[in-house]
Amino acid sequence: MKKFEVLNHEPSYLPDGEWKLAWADEFDGTELDRTKWDYRTSMMGNRHPAWVEKGVELDGNSNVVFTLIEEDGRPVSAQLQTGRNFMDEPVEATKFGEDHLQWNIGKLYENKFTHAYGYYECRCKLQQKFGWWSAFWLQSPIIGSTLDPAESGTEIDIMECFNKGEISPHNIFDGGYGLDCKNLHIGGIKNIDQTVFHRFGVLWDENGYTFYIDGKEDGHIATDISKRPEFILISTEVKGYRYKNHQPTKEAFESIGDQFIVDYVRVFDKEVCINE
Repeated sequence: MKKFEVLNHEPSYLPDGEWKLAWADEFDGTELDRTKWDYRTSMMGNRHPAWVEKGVELDGNSNVVFTLIEEDGRPVSAQLQTGRNFMDEPVEATKFGEDHLQWNIGKLYENKFTHAYGYYECRCKLQQKFGWWSAFWLQSPIIGSTLDPAESGTEIDIMECFNKGEISPHNIFDGGYGLDCKNLHIGGIKNIDQTVFHRFGVLWDENGYTFYIDGKEDGHIATDISKRPEFILISTEVKGYRYKNHQPTKEAFESIGDQFIVDYVRVFDKEVCINE
């Protein structure tokens, strides 16, 4: 790995080669840059009961801080995204002209940033308690619309911390999230120090996906390669809402006030060398 210096900020650690910065948020200032980020509040056609447009603040020291908060007597948290999945928005009643036909897709929105290939890196400090989880990942806006991951894209899970001090294996999902869903996974680490910042990255190119933790390779997946521009998510989620009863766990209530802190998110492209 090689160091990439960023003025007045922590450096990135990149795979060998020449790189240029394609997109970044250093979270400077005191207000979230809404030209770069939307809040994700829905999933698979339903408004999520615990995803809110609250609990996200810039601390004035170039960090964005996610806090597990309480609203209406329940623990809730936020997810940020630079684009949207076409299947997430709830369906509203429509007609096709004068015909009573229902298009089973919610409203579509312009993506703020999507990108294909490159090196994606996040430096963050993990949550300290058991009642919620954090993640840094990519998703295709049209995942599952075909059976070809090159055409319709994948989900690329760069970092998921479901349990305190444990990084789950990195995942690739394609085929959507129903009958055609496919999953590949590699790597992961136990007993990571959650009291300090760590770097999580993926090199995504025509050879597949190579994952990194703190500048060290943590596995490679060489199949199901997306060629589709994808968007970035930094997400937190309360434990319990995905269970059958869709209720927060006891640990979720005990974790209110806990924080997940992100220093930066950066995307790099390889420099193209042209021989004269």
